[in-house]
Amino acid sequence: MARITFEAAQRWYDGADAPAVPGIDLVVEDGEFLVLVGPSGCGKTTTLRMLAGLEDVDSGRILIGERDVTTLAPKDRDIAMVFQSYALYPHKSVRENLGFALKMAKVPREERERRVDEAAALLGLTELLDRKPRALSGGQRQRVAMGRAIVREPQVFCMDEPLSNLDAKMRVQTRSDIAQLQRKLGVTTVYVTHDQVEAMTMGDRVAVMNGGEIQQVDTPLALYDRPANLFVAGFIGSPQMNLLEARVDDRGVHLGDHTLPLDGTTSAPLPPQVTVGVRPEAWRLVGPGEGLPVRVHLVEELGSEGFAHGSAQLGDREVPVAVRVPERGQVTPEDVLHLAVPTGAAHLFDTATGQRLGS
Repeated sequence: MARITFEAAQRWYDGADAPAVPGIDLVVEDGEFLVLVGPSGCGKTTTLRMLAGLEDVDSGRILIGERDVTTLAPKDRDIAMVFQSYALYPHKSVRENLGFALKMAKVPREERERRVDEAAALLGLTELLDRKPRALSGGQRQRVAMGRAIVREPQVFCMDEPLSNLDAKMRVQTRSDIAQLQRKLGVTTVYVTHDQVEAMTMGDRVAVMNGGEIQQVDTPLALYDRPANLFVAGFIGSPQMNLLEARVDDRGVHLGDHTLPLDGTTSAPLPPQVTVGVRPEAWRLVGPGEGLPVRVHLVEELGSEGFAHGSAQLGDREVPVAVRVPERGQVTPEDVLHLAVPTGAAHLFDTATGQRLGS
């Protein structure tokens, strides 16, 4: 069983004013694909490297199954790592690259060849086994790096932004390949990325990190539909959720001159200042004189859909607003859209604490 457990695992670098990871508590179930996502410097790679044994754990512990691996050397943890750089030996063939770790571990030749052939077939590399890395595309090199991890038959895969060096088209294809491969192998996998689209499309669950702490861990759809706080709301989704500060009174929530009725979103009393979150696709277009007026500055036509980016006047502040437009070519810069929020489509957050309000 390769269940991974972080128990208050902390990493504090020498000379730092605060820990990079203050004390993470997290469980990754056996066979699960968990993605750690967050902005640069949020602690996701440090967390992965603590699991792999490449960073010390200053306090707390990490378990794989029932085994405490906190102080074990990387080679004793039964983990295979896939890095951002392919780190292939340029003078060795694909076959030699795939089997090198097994050769160093003195795995018998027949067993070595069996594992290399199986991994090559799984990854579509059989026809490339005699080529050198320089003769491969970026996607093929990444598959060789994956194959090198697979042949070791580890309990856990650790992947540190393995798609960062690929172009956009190859990233889409390769992330699909990795997700399918993980499900086929059933190996517990912890995957690090800063790309929230990658996280949402690959993970069984996603852990959103900021400042070394997990903000929320849940399924991709749960993160999108019910973000726990303002950070998650603003990070998950592309374009990101509109976050608009509003005042509250007995009549409702006021976005400038537009009022959202209190529709039972929360039964608890609301603070006087809240932040209203609205997904770009949730706005409803209404007629002039209704809703929130938004002046369009830019229209992104993406083929299958389009997004208008503009601004709205809330009191003495001008705030950015994004909305998905229903028909291509119907909205142009300098148009004024009037937007309303359908019942139940608004997310409410405490502006002071950042925490979600209501169910």
